[in-house]
Amino acid sequence: MLVRIALAVASLTLALSALSGNVALAAKPDRSSSSSIVLVLLNAPATTTTAVSGPRYGDQVTFNVSTDETAYPYVNVKCYQDGVLVGEGWAGFFYGALGDQTFTLSSPRWSGGAADCTAWLTMYSNGKWRQLTSTSFHVSP
Repeated sequence: MLVRIALAVASLTLALSALSGNVALAAKPDRSSSSSIVLVLLNAPATTTTAVSGPRYGDQVTFNVSTDETAYPYVNVKCYQDGVLVGEGWAGFFYGALGDQTFTLSSPRWSGGAADCTAWLTMYSNGKWRQLTSTSFHVSP
């Protein structure tokens, strides 16, 4: 008897949670997200007399990100030399994410020289990654 009651309660709970999920989805308007990502140089010269045109090999960078998505945002950076992937990094850009939000523009496969990089603001939802927006930048040698 107790087993039947437990199964009935579990079935009712599952049905109610599925129903509330459908109601929440139906109430949310279909719209595209508003997201942005901006490169920030962390070790740029502090003086205004030195012009900084962009990051150089070995620099550390981070990103100012914003999104109205409710999932946790991540930044994925990929850097290429002559079409070959030489550097990649991931970081969570939300409170409580492990690690920090700093990317060093070097790697064991990237021992120097210029590279072209792209940073994607992404989120993980419903079992897959979705790109929200991106920014591309050139890294000088």
